[in-house]
Amino acid sequence: MKKTALILVFIGLFVLPNFALAQDEGLDIAGVSDEFENYYYESIKQTGIENFDKAILELEKCQQLQPNNEVIYFLLGKNYLHQKNYDLAYQNFEKASEINPKNRWYWVGMYDACYESKDFLKAIPVVQKLVEFKIDYKEDLTSLYMNTQQFDKALLLINELNETIGETEKRDNYKLQILQDSRFQGAEKENLIKQIKNNPKEEANYISLIYLYSKSNQEEKANQVAKQLEKELPNSDWAQVSLFKFHLNNNDSQQAIISMNKVLNSEKIDKKIKHRIFNEFLIFAQNKPELENDLQNAIHYFDNDKEVQVAKEIGKFFQAKKNYSKAIKFYQVHLNSAKDDMETILLLLQAYTDSTQFNELELASTNQLQLFPTQPELYYYNGLANNQLQNYKKAKDVLESGTDFVIDNVTLEINFMIQLGEAFNGLGDSKKKEIYFKKANDLINKTKK
Repeated sequence: MKKTALILVFIGLFVLPNFALAQDEGLDIAGVSDEFENYYYESIKQTGIENFDKAILELEKCQQLQPNNEVIYFLLGKNYLHQKNYDLAYQNFEKASEINPKNRWYWVGMYDACYESKDFLKAIPVVQKLVEFKIDYKEDLTSLYMNTQQFDKALLLINELNETIGETEKRDNYKLQILQDSRFQGAEKENLIKQIKNNPKEEANYISLIYLYSKSNQEEKANQVAKQLEKELPNSDWAQVSLFKFHLNNNDSQQAIISMNKVLNSEKIDKKIKHRIFNEFLIFAQNKPELENDLQNAIHYFDNDKEVQVAKEIGKFFQAKKNYSKAIKFYQVHLNSAKDDMETILLLLQAYTDSTQFNELELASTNQLQLFPTQPELYYYNGLANNQLQNYKKAKDVLESGTDFVIDNVTLEINFMIQLGEAFNGLGDSKKKEIYFKKANDLINKTKK
């Protein structure tokens, strides 16, 4: 009895910390011969110093003396696993499990061998057996189904686990991956409908179902789910995301504005979704002057958004549409809170130029020059405005002052030369006019080479 206890201690130290549990499963190597014991102790010693070849030889000697000893097969499996000989490791773990199928560690060894060799298909029946010992292995089984592209089985198991123990980020990512394939969306819709029926107060199921219906262009069904969500959870912000789109499609601007404002004011909804909804409303409102105040009010929801400068982007949107009056208005809104945004300042000056508002261009560029006296583009716009207003002397002076600040910008230099030529032409100095026009032409030809 004493020798048996010592043997189990050695197993615990060198092989498996919880191996003593195996004794409770009927493991018994008592009554061994001295010869067996010597080989056995030697194998433990060699395993401990990572001399796995020698350990295997000693275990094979034990095996000849006791060919049906499950412990020996298990230890052979462990040593082969250390050697990365996964086939032999699996075979020995499997033999141990055949002798004693109730010992979980033998199945764990088989799983380890499959996992290390990335034979995920072979691992599945092993893990299915491990689930009988410990329910936690269902998580491993889910991953195995994903790795072997058995998405139908993975989806069923994911839904089961979500319902019984709650969702996890890993399973959520798996589910998103599966549902990219339209073949599985029908089953998931049915599952979500069932979940909503069983638990009508669970917001996440409505959101997922709305997403799937929208993705498959079933907008009417998506709207029905959104209305159901709004009815069951009147304070749900997510219902408004889908209802907003429905109201836009129905050209119901007032209801769309109500839904949009609820979404933009929500702390639950991601910024990307807010930006998408705002952009959709912007497109919807572009030819509806009566919605301009609503559009401008919506901008304030993004005042603290450091990633996207909404008023500025709206200005760009309208400028691209050649709606310069609206572009100017939204650039000015942005500059109220970002006075040193030079990109927006120059966009504003260009909008004044494109809309031939030269008095406004002259005034705005003069004011900006007081703040940014080394910015060459400001001199250019001021010179251009004064030329158009026939203030040729003022145009000449400001353009000559600005040329000193033009560095490594050929396009801007060309524009300076053209405006200086225009200024001297207005002043009646045809000689200098030709000099500057020639400089501009030479720079243009140089850029073509």
